[in-house]
Amino acid sequence: MLNRYVTLAAACLAAPVWAAPIVAAQPAPANPGVAPVADAAPAPPPPPDGAVPSGPPGVLDTPDGWHLEVVGSNETQLPVAPLTTAISSREYLVSGTFTGKISGEGKTTLAGGSMEAGEQIGCGIISDETEINPSAGITPGIGIPFTGNPTFGAALGLEGKVYLKPGTVTTVALDKKSFKGTSTRITLTGVRVKTDQCAGQSFIRSYAMLTSSTDNTDDVITYLGVTKAV
Repeated sequence: MLNRYVTLAAACLAAPVWAAPIVAAQPAPANPGVAPVADAAPAPPPPPDGAVPSGPPGVLDTPDGWHLEVVGSNETQLPVAPLTTAISSREYLVSGTFTGKISGEGKTTLAGGSMEAGEQIGCGIISDETEINPSAGITPGIGIPFTGNPTFGAALGLEGKVYLKPGTVTTVALDKKSFKGTSTRITLTGVRVKTDQCAGQSFIRSYAMLTSSTDNTDDVITYLGVTKAV
């Protein structure tokens, strides 16, 4: 009888013990039911120094049926210190692309044309000329202690006058291109422009003038950029 109890106990100890596998808990989504958002696109690069917006295109429909258009893009106007160091000079470093095209079904035969691009610089007040006049004088005096003889002192000075005039606009043509066909382009990069004798606030804007030619006609349209005050 004792042997049977010992055999049963040994059988129980030898039986394998099964345990459920341990699974790590997964964090619950922050907002169930919402799909994850992809990473945002990288930020665009900053605009170049002196970047300015371009103006509206210049558009002309000619009497003989042609459509002219001239536009500006990628423009910069960066004020820089004048090379002459004169306080009455204004200098800028400019860039931009100017494109002209001719389209339509005109009744005349096109003979090409030309396009001119540049900058217009306005100055509120012009320093017209400077006048410098010398002056001299004698000042009497009495020496101390008084010796019975008067004293005299001499003085020499300069008097300056600056004559100011109403402001003007200086047009600086930077390039002119003749072309055949129906399209043309001028690209300016890092071109330095200046005006002198400016005693007031200055203003600058780009321009591009497109000329379309036929055998006996010329049609002209101008693009004007946005005016920048400096």
